[in-house]
Amino acid sequence: MNKKDNSAAVILAYLNAKNRPYSAQDVFCNLQKQHGLGKTAVVKSMELLALEGKIKEKTYGKQKIYFADQAQFKDVNDADLKAMDVRIAKVNDKTQTLSQSCRQLNAELKDLNSSLTTQEMMSEIARLRDECSGCHERLDKIKSASNHATPEEKDKVLKEHNIYVKEWRKRKRLASDMMDTILEGYPKSKKEFLEEVGVETDEDYKVVVPTV
Repeated sequence: MNKKDNSAAVILAYLNAKNRPYSAQDVFCNLQKQHGLGKTAVVKSMELLALEGKIKEKTYGKQKIYFADQAQFKDVNDADLKAMDVRIAKVNDKTQTLSQSCRQLNAELKDLNSSLTTQEMMSEIARLRDECSGCHERLDKIKSASNHATPEEKDKVLKEHNIYVKEWRKRKRLASDMMDTILEGYPKSKKEFLEEVGVETDEDYKVVVPTV
């Protein structure tokens, strides 16, 4: 069998197996890599097969479509169609089951890939032990210090803090009320007023009154 006959045989077998319409370009793209067929050889072989009646040819505009001769396939009765439907349904069910299984396996693989390896886990454990040891050392130093404040001293500091914060808020509110009263008859903006009288606000220094 020469190269030309071999190309025709490959194309004929392909069209009969697929049993669907193809252009010469489609067949060339599908078979070129596997069989090394050239486009010119594919076109000539398909035209020859159509001329010999081994395949069918249809022309749509400027494009020719080729497909297997349906006469070679036996007629399918209703019983055969129903049996095919049953097989298709079973294959679809199996496909869905396998797809779900693949998704689960991919999820497990993703979890495993994101998990630490044994060596990484050992290194992390060692790091955490060192960190824990350092925390214990700092805690022992704090416990052994002799300058701890007593509960009474802490309460006194907190009470004084609250008193000062409340006074701060009170004075801030009074100053704000006074400026608002002045600004009612002031011809310039508040910013210009503050600059003129030399008043510096908490906001100028990005200071926020603590919560009590």
